[in-house]
Amino acid sequence: MAVNGVDPNRYPIMIREVWADNLNEAFDNISDLIDEFPCISMDTEYPGTIYHSPVPFSKQSPAEKYNLLKSNVDELKLIQVGITLSDANGNLPELVIEGERFRVLWQFNFSDFDRNRDQYAEASIQLLVNSGIDLERNLKFGIRSIDFGELLMSSGLVCNDSVSWVTFQGANDIGYLLKILRGRNLPDSLDVFYDFVKMFFGGKLYDVKRLIRHFHNLHGGLDRVAGQLGLVRVAGRQHQAGSDSLLTCHLFYKMRNGYFVNGVPDAGVLHGLT
Repeated sequence: MAVNGVDPNRYPIMIREVWADNLNEAFDNISDLIDEFPCISMDTEYPGTIYHSPVPFSKQSPAEKYNLLKSNVDELKLIQVGITLSDANGNLPELVIEGERFRVLWQFNFSDFDRNRDQYAEASIQLLVNSGIDLERNLKFGIRSIDFGELLMSSGLVCNDSVSWVTFQGANDIGYLLKILRGRNLPDSLDVFYDFVKMFFGGKLYDVKRLIRHFHNLHGGLDRVAGQLGLVRVAGRQHQAGSDSLLTCHLFYKMRNGYFVNGVPDAGVLHGLT
């Protein structure tokens, strides 16, 4: 949408790589922008799942699904978080970087995970490596989750009723952020988990994977659903958190503007925990 005749898409998109040495700068930028760009699309990358249930997913109760999620999130460590901010029209914030103006989003790279020490699913780690994630660089130059959590708490992104959060199949994503924010394992019960989700992420949390249940002809993962609605990935690579958060953002606005003009349903409901 053009505003006052100016095309908001006229500048290229940059995924800002965030490491330990520019973490404070990234959160300073985000804190300055969150009031004008209060919709937060988020994705994470983590070492897969190591615990599985013999019961088919569709046959599990919400409590059983949560207990399995908790077991994995408690045990495993975050590798990346992608954050895309947008305004009410889906426009991204702009920053001038080395004299050039870009539309920006952020990809936070964590140092916590060490494949020589920590548990992981081999197939998931290989997928991330093949997608361009450098685990050794993360280990050497990445962010400590405790530092990320402290800055996230004071950033304006959480405990703020004026913002919205958007995920795609986001129960694990939210679970990892909740674990970091609280500095402890996830709560024992699903009800208490949702209480904390409401406390930190507010009442305008949307899971796009949950929203597609309103469409008979939409199914599949992020890229497949985006393709079914005519969207393409415009920056970064699949299975990297920054790029996936941007595609999640574009998919949410495509659905909101085209199909949910009277309001987006299912606020606060995460796919896979019902």
